[in-house]
Amino acid sequence: KLEGLKTIAVTTNGINLTRLLPRLKEAGLNAINISLDTLVPAKFEFIVRRKGTDLSSKATVFNTCRNGVSYLLYLSQCLLYLQVNCVVMRGFNEDEVLDFVDFTKDLPVDVRFIEYMPFDGKYCCLEILLGQK
Repeated sequence: KLEGLKTIAVTTNGINLTRLLPRLKEAGLNAINISLDTLVPAKFEFIVRRKGTDLSSKATVFNTCRNGVSYLLYLSQCLLYLQVNCVVMRGFNEDEVLDFVDFTKDLPVDVRFIEYMPFDGKYCCLEILLGQK
């Protein structure tokens, strides 16, 4: 822990949260941003580029993330600020916005619908951005 820092945060897709969170908390973590762009398991596996099961637990990759979210909610009662970031993309998940609202409406999390930002060196495809109309 560093003196003067008020917030230590990470952004994650949630796959390894259950396993890593105790050590992160011990290191001073007090805020987590979870990237969750879909509530559909097959789409989630496509986004995180991991298919099928998590080798350590035999759980689906999507359920591993959902379990991580549940674990965070449990821990948030005593220490963590939680935010869920959802990138809304035309033709992929824009039909899930209301599902996200329903999924999180009674949870102690902030939800942000954010713009697509390519990080893998590929060109941005303007056709999938969902901006103002």
